[in-house]
Amino acid sequence: MNLLEFTDRGIHCPPGGFYIDPWQSVDYAVLTHAHADHARRGSRHYLAHRDSEPVLRLRLGADIQLRTVDYGEEVRMNGVKVSLHPAGHIYGSAQVRVEHRGEVWVASGDYKLEDDGVSAPFEPVPCHSFVTESTFGLPIYQWKPPSVLMEEINGWWRENRDQGKASVLFGYSLGKAQRILRHLDAGIGEVFLHGAIWNVHQALIEHGLSLPDAPKVTAEIAKRRYPGSLILAPPSAAGTTWLRKFGAHATGAASGWMNLRGAKRRKAVDRGFVVSDHADWPGLNAAVAATGASRVYVTHGYQAAFARYLRDRGLEAYEVNTLFEGESDEAGAMEALAGEGE
Repeated sequence: MNLLEFTDRGIHCPPGGFYIDPWQSVDYAVLTHAHADHARRGSRHYLAHRDSEPVLRLRLGADIQLRTVDYGEEVRMNGVKVSLHPAGHIYGSAQVRVEHRGEVWVASGDYKLEDDGVSAPFEPVPCHSFVTESTFGLPIYQWKPPSVLMEEINGWWRENRDQGKASVLFGYSLGKAQRILRHLDAGIGEVFLHGAIWNVHQALIEHGLSLPDAPKVTAEIAKRRYPGSLILAPPSAAGTTWLRKFGAHATGAASGWMNLRGAKRRKAVDRGFVVSDHADWPGLNAAVAATGASRVYVTHGYQAAFARYLRDRGLEAYEVNTLFEGESDEAGAMEALAGEGE
């Protein structure tokens, strides 16, 4: 019996009696972060990092039975040592370290190695077995430095401002929206937030995260304020009538999928920015190497290709099918161009 097993309910720790990011209701769920494909409703008890609490309660319900811990704080579950460690994915994201009878496994959830200025930076955790994502597990995925990406976004915004247009930028409400807002050049113009993003930001600000002030798009805001501004919106707002209120505008999308040729055209936006909260190909390989793990379990993404590559390097690597989605659900939302903003 392995310390962690992959079941139809999720990643299970039999001796500890808990699941990691389960996709069905369980008695005890240890969560890596608050994205919907990793944090689902219905479990009796939850354990997560304290910075995930505001969004978990916003999305799963204020009355969930949630225990929160700091990074590195050890919890014992039926004799199994459990601790959370920075994943660098989004605010409050964590890797789950599990130790029992001298054996150590780490379930990384989603992660990235670049410091985005919002999330606690990724820290490799030595282990015998490492569970890794592979959302962008092909050599074609290699990200530019964060500073370069933000200059591209700010430069696009300036160009639109000079043409009297609003700039509408689509990105995840939890993750991309915070890092983009944190690094926008406030001297270019005003920034506004779609209601879904504003709600997440308010929850995080009340928890203690410092973010620049940006108002929610409402009917009370004079339309003359929108030309030259930047509006952050979730992918579900793309192609909806909600955009009409901004008058002349340009649209952009922030996603790792913008790395693919033609992705910008398929998603019906004017500009694509390759911004991802997941590790790129060099990042995935660096993370695996840093753990020192001899066994690697590859989940969502290009798991077959990445596992085969790791085996060619001499590691014991296995493909694992899960219901985790990485950024694939974001790509689908943009593709469908569905959903009415508020």
